[in-house]
Amino acid sequence: MADPQNPQILPPAQPGRTRAQSLVSDENLDLLAHLLDDWFAIPGTSIRVGLDGVIGLIPGLGDILAGLASCILIVAAWLRGVPWVTLLRMAVNVGLEVAIGAVPFLGDIFVIAWKANRRNYRLMTLHLREPHRHTGKDVGFLLCLLGGVVAILAAPFVVLLIIVVWILHRM
Repeated sequence: MADPQNPQILPPAQPGRTRAQSLVSDENLDLLAHLLDDWFAIPGTSIRVGLDGVIGLIPGLGDILAGLASCILIVAAWLRGVPWVTLLRMAVNVGLEVAIGAVPFLGDIFVIAWKANRRNYRLMTLHLREPHRHTGKDVGFLLCLLGGVVAILAAPFVVLLIIVVWILHRM
């Protein structure tokens, strides 16, 4: 029980753990993911919204603040020894949420549906339970993502090449 004469902002360390280990415990990180992604229920629906979705409604600043709050899970996963490929995948989840969430209205709907913090918490716990089992899936996801980015960047050059070939052919 807390001592009223000596209030603490941070909870005391749990037995056998340091205060830092207690802060990044499964219980605290699950609570954080729940708070950020699905804390409130929209009355009359099964849709749940967290602080990410609410804060994201503030133009510009809201998505940045929500993204910073989401980074807490990534840092906690790093402190707990999650592999770098999983950390990168978690960062991509947050990056997608911030980038697409910046689009007015439709981005906010995406943030509510995507639930990056829930995804990241699930990734972290899977990799802590079975460290090497899911790494191949993470690498595959990141390679597909890289392929998509390369395709998007190459598309204008391919279109330009087609136009040049067509013009030269018409001469």
